Amino acid sequence: MAIAKAERLMNLALCLLGTRRPLTKRELRTSIEAYLEAAGDEAFNRMFERDKDDLRELGLVIDTVEGLDGDIGYRAQRDSNRLPPIALDAEEATALGLAARVWQQARLAGAASGALQKLRAAGGMPQHDDGGRGDGPAVAHSTLEPHIPVREAAFEPLMLACRDRRPVVFDYRKSNAARPERRQVEPWTLECWRGHWYLAGFDRERQAERVFRLSRITGPVRSRAAAFTAPVPDQVTVRETVERWAGESASRSARIRLRAGAGYPLRSRATEVRELPDGWEELEIPYGHGLDAWLVEFGPDVIVLEPAELRAEVVDRLRAVAKG
Repeated sequence: MAIAKAERLMNLALCLLGTRRPLTKRELRTSIEAYLEAAGDEAFNRMFERDKDDLRELGLVIDTVEGLDGDIGYRAQRDSNRLPPIALDAEEATALGLAARVWQQARLAGAASGALQKLRAAGGMPQHDDGGRGDGPAVAHSTLEPHIPVREAAFEPLMLACRDRRPVVFDYRKSNAARPERRQVEPWTLECWRGHWYLAGFDRERQAERVFRLSRITGPVRSRAAAFTAPVPDQVTVRETVERWAGESASRSARIRLRAGAGYPLRSRATEVRELPDGWEELEIPYGHGLDAWLVEFGPDVIVLEPAELRAEVVDRLRAVAKG
């Protein structure tokens, strides 16, 4: 249904942009196949008015003109709908180039590459030496390569659901659970933090904001043709929420033993590291709400020393997983 509507809107936009004179609703109906299939004049009128409003919301300037015979006609003059010339400075061009590289493992890679080629052809981005292929973004040569992997199958359907404001249903396994459970979510935004993708949205069953790690989504993501029941915040702070649950902004500290060569994310956050003679290291790390769930992910490579309450929480979670 979404594809059919998009095609109908595109056909209407092309008709309005391609005409030299205003077209009446009757003429537009005979020119667009989807309108011909409408069940009656009333259904067509409702469909046409919705489509016209949607195109205007997308930024298309549609003029309404009354003819000599009193009929109302519509057209979208090219001069009124032509974008201004695109001019990017060096920093903006580099940012776009880096963004295109981020999507190199997603299905958006082709679209991103094509967009950059069009910008360069129009003079909006500086040319660069890409070996004659013409497929690389216009960024300065560097020994560092930006790379954000998109391996989760849930990424693309969730990205589309965020864009289209469609509720989704998926099975989600929490870190301390042996089996996944069904979640109904109104998706707001996706964000990558410390190499993992997270979804922020409104959990309908819990009636509250929740953040979901995409690697814990099992099975397909199914979208639903329904409206959101909760308002979308102007600013969705995914990273701050994840940091809070991971203890990133904590004021307390915890002491753990970490197996040498394991748990780099924990080691990178440590405020103090002491090597032990038996192939382990003792670390002091920030301690906040949700740290127990994070430590469980490292399994036998982590031993909690203190505080006692954190150790008990980790043991309880491990026991819950073992019981299944």
